[in-house]
Amino acid sequence: MSRGVFVELRDHLLKHSVMRGDFKLKSGRHSSWFIDSKQTACRPDGLLLMADAALSVIPADATAIGGLTMGADPVAFGVAAVAATRGRTLKAFSVRKEAKDHGDGGRIAGALDPGDKVVITEDTATRGSSLMEAVEVVRQAGAEPVLVLVLVDRGGAAARVAAEAGLAFHALVTAPDLGFQYEGA
Repeated sequence: MSRGVFVELRDHLLKHSVMRGDFKLKSGRHSSWFIDSKQTACRPDGLLLMADAALSVIPADATAIGGLTMGADPVAFGVAAVAATRGRTLKAFSVRKEAKDHGDGGRIAGALDPGDKVVITEDTATRGSSLMEAVEVVRQAGAEPVLVLVLVDRGGAAARVAAEAGLAFHALVTAPDLGFQYEGA
């Protein structure tokens, strides 16, 4: 994959997903910028750029992609759908924030089987806690996380957290790529 798709993805994020102003973050801290990367992941042209970039770094032996709902959903389902049009099979799933009280009661919604080699994903990561929660649920389901992949690494801590869990990490775009400093853990 050429560097061009990553540049186009960055430019799409800057045009559609990055906002400037005074924003209160989930951590309670304030920031001069906010990224709603779903504005890229949910637009047809942005989805294709995201999928092209993601498929260029996803290991060939990966069989599924997913993560904690809602952040992972557009990434997982978009990448899996585009992969299918290119002859590559990746099942997609979501990890619920809590177990449901009906049906099988599990936290996994979608296609994930024991033994799957899984890409754990998220649209935007700051600290990496949602990613690691998804890793644990996937492991409990008998599948093996093989890569942590984020559309945007806002905080710079997710790579360290993934490494501490023994997992490879890849951010398609980082805060510095967008012209901002990491917003730390």
